[in-house]
Amino acid sequence: MVSTTEEEDSMLLKEQLNREKLPRHVAIIMDGNGRWAKKRGNVRVFGHQNGVKAVREVTEAAAEMGIDFLTLYAFSTENWTRPKNEVDALMSLLVSTIASETKTLMKNNVKLKSIGCKKSLPGNVIDKLNTCIEKTSNNTGLTLVLALSYSSRWEIIQGIKQLAEDVKNNKINSDEINDHLFSQYLETKNMPDPELLIRTSGELRISNFLLWQIAYSELYFSDVLWPDFRKEHFHEALLNYQQRERRFGKTSDQLILK
Repeated sequence: MVSTTEEEDSMLLKEQLNREKLPRHVAIIMDGNGRWAKKRGNVRVFGHQNGVKAVREVTEAAAEMGIDFLTLYAFSTENWTRPKNEVDALMSLLVSTIASETKTLMKNNVKLKSIGCKKSLPGNVIDKLNTCIEKTSNNTGLTLVLALSYSSRWEIIQGIKQLAEDVKNNKINSDEINDHLFSQYLETKNMPDPELLIRTSGELRISNFLLWQIAYSELYFSDVLWPDFRKEHFHEALLNYQQRERRFGKTSDQLILK
């Protein structure tokens, strides 16, 4: 249960935010589940289970603020190398969470999407995922994107392969290739690049996440372990983002003149 102090802190931070200067797309590397569980003398899966509440809180916060896209790094291609019992438990948790949260997504007008190598996921995960994506497809609020069995290098290589195939089949001319065209071959082709990338747990890494898309993203690192991440922490990240100057290679003076 959220304490009164947490609610008050969240509201105070929320009131400071300029709704005209919010990022359209926020991406989050949800890190620290294992360490959170270990600090409590429990197995890593216990941390993942408790991380679901953080997902719910941040999704609600993003929807309330009118943010268009929220992408959560839920499972990387590298995570398949973890112990089998942990991977199995994570897959089971994914199935149960997607099933139980579908009604909440519908209530909050949230559309679900996924990026990543879906075919590598277990059949029951794919089924639940597709069912939820279909049920929420007509929702018009926040788009919640789950990065599942995803890595940026995998995504870029897949894009290059498809692009090369299209050049070979004369669908496009190699002279037409530029950054905009290549972006259309990525998993995020119909989404704006994230203006803000958040990573929890104090780690200062990108971990193979949206490498192409975050070329000009603002990076925000929080020491909070993911299961403890709440609306107030999300609002803190947004407030920090609004205090930055986004120059895209230009000087401050050029922005003023503009």
